[in-house]
Amino acid sequence: MSGADAAGTAAGRSSLRKSRALRWAVGAGLAVMVAVGLVLLFLLTQSTTNRAMYERNYARLFALNVVVAGLLLLVIGWIVFRLLQRLRQGKFGSRLLVKLAAIFALAGFMPGVLIYVVSYQFVSRSIESWFDVKVEGALEAGLNLGRVTLETLSKELANNARAAATQLADTPDVSVALPLERAREQLGASDLVLWGASGKLIAAAGQARYQLKPERPSQQQFRNARTQRFVTWIEGLDDAPPGEVGTARIKALVLLSSSSLGVLGEPRFLQVTQVLPATLVANALAVTQANREYQERALAREGLRRMYIGTLTLSLFLAVFGAVVLAVLLGNQIARPLLLLADGVRQVAAGDLTPKVSLQGRDELDGLTRSFALMTQQLAEARQAVQASMEQVNAARANLQTILDNLTAGVMVLDAQGVIQSSNPGATRILRVPLAAYEGQRLADIEGLQTFGKNVQAQFESFLGARSEHGLDHWQQSFDLGNAEVELAGRQAHNALVLVARGAELPDASRLLVFDDISEIVSAQRAQAWGEVARRLAHEIKNPLTPIQLSAERLEMKLTGKVGAPEQALLTKSVKTIVDQVDAMKRLVNEFRDYARLPAAELKPLDLNALVTDVWQLYASDSSPVPVQLVLDPDSPRVLGDAQQLRQVLHNLLQNAQDATESAGHSDAAHSVTVKTQWLEAAGRVRLTVLDCGSGFPEHILKRAFEPYVTTKAKGTGLGLAVVKKIADEHGTRVDIANRVVDAQVVGAQVSLSFALESVVSG
Repeated sequence: MSGADAAGTAAGRSSLRKSRALRWAVGAGLAVMVAVGLVLLFLLTQSTTNRAMYERNYARLFALNVVVAGLLLLVIGWIVFRLLQRLRQGKFGSRLLVKLAAIFALAGFMPGVLIYVVSYQFVSRSIESWFDVKVEGALEAGLNLGRVTLETLSKELANNARAAATQLADTPDVSVALPLERAREQLGASDLVLWGASGKLIAAAGQARYQLKPERPSQQQFRNARTQRFVTWIEGLDDAPPGEVGTARIKALVLLSSSSLGVLGEPRFLQVTQVLPATLVANALAVTQANREYQERALAREGLRRMYIGTLTLSLFLAVFGAVVLAVLLGNQIARPLLLLADGVRQVAAGDLTPKVSLQGRDELDGLTRSFALMTQQLAEARQAVQASMEQVNAARANLQTILDNLTAGVMVLDAQGVIQSSNPGATRILRVPLAAYEGQRLADIEGLQTFGKNVQAQFESFLGARSEHGLDHWQQSFDLGNAEVELAGRQAHNALVLVARGAELPDASRLLVFDDISEIVSAQRAQAWGEVARRLAHEIKNPLTPIQLSAERLEMKLTGKVGAPEQALLTKSVKTIVDQVDAMKRLVNEFRDYARLPAAELKPLDLNALVTDVWQLYASDSSPVPVQLVLDPDSPRVLGDAQQLRQVLHNLLQNAQDATESAGHSDAAHSVTVKTQWLEAAGRVRLTVLDCGSGFPEHILKRAFEPYVTTKAKGTGLGLAVVKKIADEHGTRVDIANRVVDAQVVGAQVSLSFALESVVSG
């Protein structure tokens, strides 16, 4: 078994252990909650038969019932939520679990609801029947009777007090004591007190005269008596202690209306106090106490009814909870093997062939899980074998890709319509086009490669058509792409590109195209051929030139003075023409000889900026037809080169640049020739560039600018750039020629050479 299989087995066992631990934890929690619920039910049952215990623990039991009911409701809600969530997620077995839960819940819920409704009605009616409506009515009638009796006594006392007040209205304060005592005896009151308007005690009769400060009515009572002429109230009835009834009394406060207000100066008030009969007070207190206890019992009846209803509700919750839990547990036992199989099938479909968990039971579903685990293990072993084979194939493919990436030749795979399927970096380097960006497009549709693509497609069609007839397995052809355009310092550089291509058909009907750049080889062959031509021309032409010149001069010397003046002038002119043309022929032959005999370069470290400055001194005089300016990079490092040959390169380029600028009609400082050096740190090379302000190169000249005898000058030999190209090849340097374009207008030409550093070459 591999490490992945072992890890998968361990993960499955760990998951199984966690599942068992979770089930045990849930079971223990449910058992605790059921036990708490049963204890609460027992306490509720006991409390309903014990009034003292019920009244003492009512709030506590009610709170515990609410908490347990809330917890049970939350658990039931959580179970329902999990079932619905599994159903929405489409998990296998969720419908079965929901169906079982619904069946068991209904089996426990519907009878529970029926019993709950019946019990609720029974409890409500039974508790109501414990309290007689007639008793409650009698108590209420007794209270009303006592209230009416007290009101009657109060009115009677008020009338008597008003009559006494009439008798005392005109009695002065100094002599009111004796009439006040007689009025008390007539009224049968316990106390009579005469008060002034400001609440000042004037006189008292009865028990009040023995008190230093008799109880004075309130200011509100004085105001009521003044506005209503009298006011009555009862004291000591509500706060009478049990067994004491002598403190209850009726008081009346009456305004005395005097006919001599001017003499007396202020109104006076008569307060009459009469003690209530003890029997009446006792009966009133008994009725009030009985009614209070009855109301407390009535209030307890509501609490008891709520407690019974709470007990019934808790029992219903326990029944529903047990039914749902039973449904989930039984449904889980039935659906668990199916869920394991469904999860395993999804994992296998997703490519996970790690060992699957199986059940060790004896029923058919558990056996099915074991068979599925065995099948998964066999699939994993088969996939390992396939993966080993694929790794070998991938390794071979990687090796092939590495070889293709490092080939100097270009390799492309095309389909039957010429659409690029893949290419290697060599193809991009040779064609100077990012072919990876054009995958999925036809080669003939790429800008700049239309002709090449069409020719390649024609070669393939011709090859496939003639393959059966001639038995060929490939074709080979060279292609001259004319110009290959590459980016050079923001301008277009032109170089002739010659390819040799080889094509074959792949086993899947794709087409393989292999090509290489032979431009340098062709250029070298042309240079060698021109060198041989130059050498032969120099040898064949130079030998007759000296005799021709000597013969012409001897002929002039012999005939001078022997012919007439017209003939003498013609003779002198003809000889001079012959000598001048012979000199021109000698110069041309010498140039060809120099091109053919160009010595090998002796590469040594040199300062390119210093070399350019030395050559520039020869062109810095005022007599120079076109000014020459320098733009030197001070960071340019030393390069390897032959100083003598590089001087010749600079002379050739500067002379060509001045001639081109002058022929364009420019000779001012604004149109000067520029010699520029630039340190290209990213490429690790130093670039030398000569720029002019001429009319640029024609298109046909750009294609063959470095070939001998290709020139735009009327009297030029076309060997200048050819010598530059040959010296650049000796230095291992790339030379590029391009037109300078500004706003789509040609404003001159430039020639650039890129030199390797001393340290790079020597290292």
